[in-house]
Amino acid sequence: MKTISQKKSGITMALPLSIETANALGANFKWGAATAAYQIEGAATEDGRGPSIWDTFSHTPGKTVNGETGDVACDHYHRWESDVELMSGLGLDAYRFSIAWSRVQPNGDGAWNAKGLDFYDRLVDRLLSKGIEPHATLYHWDLPQALQDLGGWANRDTAFKFANYADEMSRRLGDRLSALATHNEPWCTSILGHAVGKFAPGFRDPAMAAQVSHHLLLSHGLAMGAMRANNPRCKLGIVLNQSSVSMATDSAADAAKARTEYASFVRWYMDPIFRGEYPADPGIAHYPTVAPGDMEIIKAPIDFLGINYYTRIWISTANPPVPAPKLMGETDMGWEIHPDGLRQLLCSIHRDYKLPPIYITENGMASADTLVEGRVNDINRIGYVKRHIEAVAQAKADGVDVRGYFYWSLMDNYEWDSGYSKRFGMVHVDYDTQARTLKDSALWYRDIAQAQRSGRRNG
Repeated sequence: MKTISQKKSGITMALPLSIETANALGANFKWGAATAAYQIEGAATEDGRGPSIWDTFSHTPGKTVNGETGDVACDHYHRWESDVELMSGLGLDAYRFSIAWSRVQPNGDGAWNAKGLDFYDRLVDRLLSKGIEPHATLYHWDLPQALQDLGGWANRDTAFKFANYADEMSRRLGDRLSALATHNEPWCTSILGHAVGKFAPGFRDPAMAAQVSHHLLLSHGLAMGAMRANNPRCKLGIVLNQSSVSMATDSAADAAKARTEYASFVRWYMDPIFRGEYPADPGIAHYPTVAPGDMEIIKAPIDFLGINYYTRIWISTANPPVPAPKLMGETDMGWEIHPDGLRQLLCSIHRDYKLPPIYITENGMASADTLVEGRVNDINRIGYVKRHIEAVAQAKADGVDVRGYFYWSLMDNYEWDSGYSKRFGMVHVDYDTQARTLKDSALWYRDIAQAQRSGRRNG
């Protein structure tokens, strides 16, 4: 099998892409990396930024590993210029970041914060000057605390506040962004934040979580309408975390549980957006209250769909459960490495829905990386990314319109309730000095992206 060859400082890079994979992806495939505001920005109380639910949650004893917070994180708010230079050096086509709502509108309503708005203005302009496409997300879990004090996402009014926020940001940035997503992973906001209490705001109320999920989707639809009215140049969409579902056996019990898990995790968001309805499944315990006209708002057309994929869902109803095989091992998060699940998922949703172009907006692995003599040898991450890119290429060969891939994440960062204990980045961050070091995976990623752009796909 022919391969693309890359070299780093005279050392042949490991695990090159095959010509078949490169050809399937196509010359215009976008290579990117992603981050989120609370995970990297720091400057939590500077320049008029208001507190978010993650400031409150992370400062609550017992909620995060070692009580760690995003107060400083990667100090990107002060180091953004050098971080953009780093991205440019990696040859990224695109960079996905989120906007901190409470940085631009401290209370989530009312007055706008000029210094916060200017920060994102400067970031977008610098990215463009370096030839990097800016892909922004409006909400990555950091609701202004002032809105939470009024009920947060359980309060229907928050959906309308979000639409006003989306309206302003599309006016401000829509002429320069390449893409603007409403939400990142609403399942996490709903379930992890309101059903199991693992994420901010930390509630454990499954019925509330179902209503929250509806208000998130409603806010998405309302925002799409507001942004469309501004006629932005950028593409508009949403980012959903999704997984394929595998059964341990073909038993009726496993099959029923698999249908419910897929309905709860994938169809719960896809069906409203693309069909205007929630999936009916006897295993789903809680459904939201839906006002007349809500579903028409939610199913507003979108220009792209972002998919975040990390692992599959494994179903076993046996007692004790049959464990997943984990033939390729697991990440430092304990998640099974199963690249073919991404192919299966993409082909499944391609079959079931009429979809716009897709971007893989997050995919990556946490690894117990160590910096040794100025180098991080993360061959395991290179293998992970390579196999998932091959899965994308296989899906594209089967007709799925995937336009790009964003590795999660650009750099090691604050990993929510895990604090700083998990490292997902292609760039190592020393949290004491804020020094950035390119891991081997970053150099590999740079080289395969360059090979793709150069059209070196013929041997």
